[in-house]
Amino acid sequence: MTTNAEQWNALTPELLRSRGSNKWTAPEGDLLCAGVAEMDYGTAPAVLEEWAAVAERFGFGYPDESVGLEMNAATAQWHREQYGWQLDAADVHPLPDVLKGLELAITKFSKPGAAVVVPTPAYMPFLAVPKDFGREVIESPMLRGDDGSFALDLDDIARHFAAGANLLILANPGNPTGKVYSRDELVALAEVADAHGARIFSDEIHSPLALFGNKHVPLASVSDAGARAAITATSTSKAFNLPGMKCAQIILSNDADRAQWESLSWLATHGASTPGMKLNTAAYLRGEPWLLEVREYIEGNIEYARTALAELLPEARMAPMQGTYLAWLDLRAYSDEPELSEMLAEKAGIRVNGGVGYGAVGAGHIRVNLATSRPILARIIAQLAAALKA
Repeated sequence: MTTNAEQWNALTPELLRSRGSNKWTAPEGDLLCAGVAEMDYGTAPAVLEEWAAVAERFGFGYPDESVGLEMNAATAQWHREQYGWQLDAADVHPLPDVLKGLELAITKFSKPGAAVVVPTPAYMPFLAVPKDFGREVIESPMLRGDDGSFALDLDDIARHFAAGANLLILANPGNPTGKVYSRDELVALAEVADAHGARIFSDEIHSPLALFGNKHVPLASVSDAGARAAITATSTSKAFNLPGMKCAQIILSNDADRAQWESLSWLATHGASTPGMKLNTAAYLRGEPWLLEVREYIEGNIEYARTALAELLPEARMAPMQGTYLAWLDLRAYSDEPELSEMLAEKAGIRVNGGVGYGAVGAGHIRVNLATSRPILARIIAQLAAALKA
């Protein structure tokens, strides 16, 4: 019987393209794809078993209230067991995706018209979505340590709050930084926000993918100020590879937000699919054994990437990865081009995300998805190195 790791090592680009996901089919030609934030490992057996049960009973209709309540309870249980957050299931609500949660944070849970602060580099929609709702976006470049690690510039954030900004968008773990925030860092951020009556949209979708012994800490759990400031969104879609199932959760942590939720229209609070809620429930309740294997394999890929880059591109700077499968690479030692993605598609035959989309600080950087087979990852790094040294 082959192990999961052996099956993942045997994945091929041809097989991955046959699945029809955006990650492998969007680019033209035979590029090796390391852009879109999906894993190539399928999903947990418990999720597949639930999918078979959903299909057998034709469970594709509009969701009954009980389906959502079951998922809310499973979400709360996961947060209690994994992160020590004594979360009440009544504070969890279904969403179609985390970006719907961001929309609600902008339009319903923050001061109308106020600017939005985004620590950069940041997930591309964080910089774009607020503008769709008429909000100014203020980039707050993160501080860099000598080892390439990231830290929030709290003084800069406080200045923007003092000048009238009312919402900060945080990814924890960070995308694309791979940073897992410590409790002390989150306490300090919450105090800054609370002192100015500001809110923090905390995207915790990558939280089950804290790696190398790092522990995820939910922002809303760290203090009373954290609970007042936080609007939390999460999902199993990254850790269990379910983005096409259209299901996430918003978690409310103060009485004002609970009252506001009750006042929202049906259109604002619905949209999660019946299969998505069932599969999220299965992942939270029975998916952990598979997830542990995924984490171990990703950790191996990270170590492989770090070693291979040190050998083939010694002047490339890879940010320390405490979580996620997304590597942030500084390639300015090898190219003066600010936006590298199209050049690398043409000359290296790989599809990655260029850094400019993650904010002004992303010039000369790329984001690389490491959640593929080890042999494919080896080819990606070899082709990247060959193109940059040509």
